[in-house]
Amino acid sequence: MLSLKQFVVFLAQLLCIWAIYMVSVYITDFYHLTIPASVLGMVILFFLLASGIVKVRSIEMAGAFLNKHLGFFFVPIAVGLMDFGGLIKTSGLQIFIMIAGSTIVGLLLTGSLTQLLAKGERKQHERHNSF
Repeated sequence: MLSLKQFVVFLAQLLCIWAIYMVSVYITDFYHLTIPASVLGMVILFFLLASGIVKVRSIEMAGAFLNKHLGFFFVPIAVGLMDFGGLIKTSGLQIFIMIAGSTIVGLLLTGSLTQLLAKGERKQHERHNSF
């Protein structure tokens, strides 16, 4: 059970995440961007965290809560798929291949980029320690 102080901190963190999302909604609407506001919000949050403007501890509790209950947020999407039964029957294999293929490409690119960045960081660390 959360204390009142912890609950207020949690709400403040959730408000921070929501505010970033609302900024991304405004940006996508104002500039007529085709990128979903939620994706832009994640990019904005990433840059805010990477630059140190927002500290991880500032959103950690709310982020952990949202991550813990992530599966719950996909239930309405899964239920909504029932409306597309005919499409899934006729094009289900193609849809599955596209989803699987894009997932594999995404994983490979993410893994390769992570290894490349880690390699560069290791080299920089070795150069720094050699002096």
